[in-house]
Amino acid sequence: MTQIQSALKSVRASLQEGVELVAVSKTKPVALLLEAYEAGQRDFGENKVQEMALKAATMPEDIRWHMIGHVQTNKIKYMAPFVHLVHGVDREKVLKELDKQAKKVSRIIDCLLQVHIAQEETKFGWSVAELEALLPHMSLYPNVRVRGLMGMASNTDDEHQVRREFLDLNDLYKKHAQAQHWDTLSIGMSSDYAIAMECGATHVRIGSAVFGARNYAP
Repeated sequence: MTQIQSALKSVRASLQEGVELVAVSKTKPVALLLEAYEAGQRDFGENKVQEMALKAATMPEDIRWHMIGHVQTNKIKYMAPFVHLVHGVDREKVLKELDKQAKKVSRIIDCLLQVHIAQEETKFGWSVAELEALLPHMSLYPNVRVRGLMGMASNTDDEHQVRREFLDLNDLYKKHAQAQHWDTLSIGMSSDYAIAMECGATHVRIGSAVFGARNYAP
């Protein structure tokens, strides 16, 4: 068993029943993804469309690719034919382009609406007011299916703050889930996924706990 496969086994053992693991593979080479694949991992998360498309072209077709980063509208056409779930839909411009490109390839693309829950201004996402103003108009995007919400907590050691932010998002999710037919709440990363599971996560996005530290070298 390789180091990645051992780490993957450990992370899986820590997950609550029903919580899906998205292995965040951004910046990692295909060889390492294949180690995780051979251990049964099928859901991989990338934050750059070009990198995800290159990996998808060379890896097994049964992989479910998750776009977890900030979405550039001019890159959507490259992932529209194959992306499984777009986690970070944070503005209406993305919805429009996602719908347009999905129609071109005769697909309905699943996505999550990213809500701004952190204190950092650098995080993206809808405000609660913006989200609730949007929901009555989702029929404008027939080739997009919103499955739920995504959020990123503040980058802080204050677990009480992280828990409060996740719980607030879970409250918003539960408020609309039945009417909107939602089934997905994507919260939690390597540093805070245990808290996220306590707060209702259905999907956790875990990278460094599986693959080790990110590699940002060219």
